Amino acid sequence: MEKLCVLVAPFVFLGILFHGGMVTALRTKDGSEEWGYVQVRPKAHMFWWLYRSPYRVENSSNPWPIILWLQGGPGSSGVGFGNFEEIGPLDANLKPRNFTWLKKADLLFVDNPVGTGYSFVEDSRLFVKTDKEAATDLTTLLIEIFNTNPSLQKSPLFIVAESYGGKFAVTIALSAIKAIHKGRLKLKLGGVVLGDSWISPEDFVFSWGPLLKDLSRLDDKGFQISNSIAKRIKQQLEAGQFVNATKSWSELEYVISINSNAVDFYNFLLDSGRDSATFSTMKLKLFKEISQSRYSKYLTSTRYSPGANGNLNSLLNGVIKKKLKIIPENITWFEQSDNVFTNLEGDFMKPRIAEVDELLALGVNVTVYSGQVDLICATRGTEAWVKKLKWAGLPNFMEKHRTPIFCGNDKSTKGFFKSYKNLNFYWILGAGHFVPVDQPCIALNMVGAITQSPAI
Repeated sequence: MEKLCVLVAPFVFLGILFHGGMVTALRTKDGSEEWGYVQVRPKAHMFWWLYRSPYRVENSSNPWPIILWLQGGPGSSGVGFGNFEEIGPLDANLKPRNFTWLKKADLLFVDNPVGTGYSFVEDSRLFVKTDKEAATDLTTLLIEIFNTNPSLQKSPLFIVAESYGGKFAVTIALSAIKAIHKGRLKLKLGGVVLGDSWISPEDFVFSWGPLLKDLSRLDDKGFQISNSIAKRIKQQLEAGQFVNATKSWSELEYVISINSNAVDFYNFLLDSGRDSATFSTMKLKLFKEISQSRYSKYLTSTRYSPGANGNLNSLLNGVIKKKLKIIPENITWFEQSDNVFTNLEGDFMKPRIAEVDELLALGVNVTVYSGQVDLICATRGTEAWVKKLKWAGLPNFMEKHRTPIFCGNDKSTKGFFKSYKNLNFYWILGAGHFVPVDQPCIALNMVGAITQSPAI
């Protein structure tokens, strides 16, 4: 009960009124938390939640950083998953998280794009159709939050993304840089971090068959079928048939699940679990919906914290909504917004390698990290797209030797690291798609190194 009292601490009003007479933003009296809505376009409202770190070190040569966390999906909630299931101060049972990233930075969670989590649109035509449209909305949000707050402007902002969030990260970074140069955005960009990110769908779908064949989760027949679909996806991408490529991706996941006896796409050492309803849906060729929902089900499974009353939906639509005060009554928090995903079908399979190249050429620090046992964004696929970079420093990066990394006094190898100029790569052993969940200690150390966070 004590931790619940922390959640419903006294708050003060901020800002002005907007649609429906609701308050734009609130904060706790001690200033440790601040949250609110930004109307990024008429009738399109994006929700954000900022945590100020109690571990903040002042008067340091390195300014205390801020991390903007972008969830994947697309359509999965950063305010829900990233916050309560991965890196925020409290877990889904409202208990303190030992390895919260607040130990290294302030944390800004955003339900992105509009229509995700607590964010909402008043007209279904206002859902974004492209990653770049999402970046424009996010830039508007950052302008509203940072431009009127000199304190925030002193801290470098690190955009940290997971899964499809990586595509959002590189597009928002480029959009933010342009806004900064034009004087529209008062912000210092510290770097971009791409965690198990869906940067090149083609490279990932071609990685699945060979990887699972080597792991004995696919036999020759299963490999041949999956590889033939991957080849079809490549042809569709080259022909600009992006929606068809997304449909083929759904079919490929279906084929792999059937032939592997339901391998877990977020940890290939596990089974994803299945029931008769799931396989009935598969038989009806509705596997896309399963693919969308599996992302959320993985994090709320009993392998990790089950959440208040058994699930994250109960928590976010219950005590958290009550605490926040400004969530409209007619808005229900969902783990995954199918509307967001459906509207982005045409962009889902498009690569963002060129955007990574552009960031590197501009001198932006780019960090890639990959969980060893992830399948959906397998390390094999990540290494493949990194090799396609046209960045001038790539040959030197490839020639560098990796350095083993450890955690505290434990000298067992936890991963490897390689860096050249402004490109960094972390291989995280024993982790699946959700690195902060599977390897919290090494993830926290990694973030501290990336942000150059002052020592506690």
